[in-house]
Amino acid sequence: MRLFLKDHRPLLLFYLLQMILIPVLYWVTGEYRPFSIVLYGMGLSFAVLILYLGYRYVQHYKLYTRLSGPGGAPGEQLIPLDDAPLPEAVTEMLQHNHRYYLDQLHSHTRRMDQHIDFINRWVHQMKTPLSVIQLTLQDLEEDAASSIQEELERLRKGLEMVIYTSRLERFEDDFHVQPLLLRKAVSETVADNRRLFIRRGVRVDITVDDGLSVYSDAKWLRFMLAQVLVNAVNYTAGTDKTVTISAEQTGTGSVLQIKDQGIGISPEDLKRVFNPYFTGERGRQYHESTGMGLYLVREICARLGHTVELQSRPGEGTTVCITFGGAVDPLRG
Repeated sequence: MRLFLKDHRPLLLFYLLQMILIPVLYWVTGEYRPFSIVLYGMGLSFAVLILYLGYRYVQHYKLYTRLSGPGGAPGEQLIPLDDAPLPEAVTEMLQHNHRYYLDQLHSHTRRMDQHIDFINRWVHQMKTPLSVIQLTLQDLEEDAASSIQEELERLRKGLEMVIYTSRLERFEDDFHVQPLLLRKAVSETVADNRRLFIRRGVRVDITVDDGLSVYSDAKWLRFMLAQVLVNAVNYTAGTDKTVTISAEQTGTGSVLQIKDQGIGISPEDLKRVFNPYFTGERGRQYHESTGMGLYLVREICARLGHTVELQSRPGEGTTVCITFGGAVDPLRG
């Protein structure tokens, strides 16, 4: 009703102006008639207006109700209204726009799928030359091989990030949540990156109970841990530093903490470290930073029902906390 009245506000204002002009017109022209006749004419005109407004309201009731209420599902908005010209025109316009945007959405989805397939194929093809280079390193001197090995690891990490970023668009088709031993997942991730720890002279201290189990996806969990650990090592200046990995069971789940002794993060950058491509003041000091690692960690955590938080102070290191929904007994799992 409110929208109906707002729509007919100009008509009501013009009608009010007309009702004022009628007695004024009689008075200006000198036509002196009984005032009761003037009131009768005004009342008759008002009755006609009420009948017209009532007819319009009934005729366009569904249209005004739909426009005044919540949007609802797209399918509900396309249900035909009354046979009146205006509701028919509105319904036809909505249906036309709906078909157009569906076509655009399907076209965009098809292009996105093709792009993701291309990226996945390209990454897998790149693994072959990397493996060949890895084999040829055996014939090189140790110093040269070590330098090339370091670059190969960077390439592998970059390709891994590319493929996981593309898979994020199809996450619902590419994950399997199950009970996992947290210490095993941490140890395997540390082992995968042992060359990086050795090369940087950074130690790892793991204090995670052997029986602590969490619900997560093994592949995505190890990828998240790798991103956090690589950041912890890359942003640790000097040698003889330690990355501490601990976990504790809480009332609602388990919390994994990864604490480094690195350069830390500036206070003004803390709120933006999870934004894509954001490297910040500290990240610009290290050319290896892409600004995507923590963003992917946050996105994966959100899809798996985990949460991730970060605490840091410049010069004192950084602590990343990953909270899992609920711990489970591995014997039951």
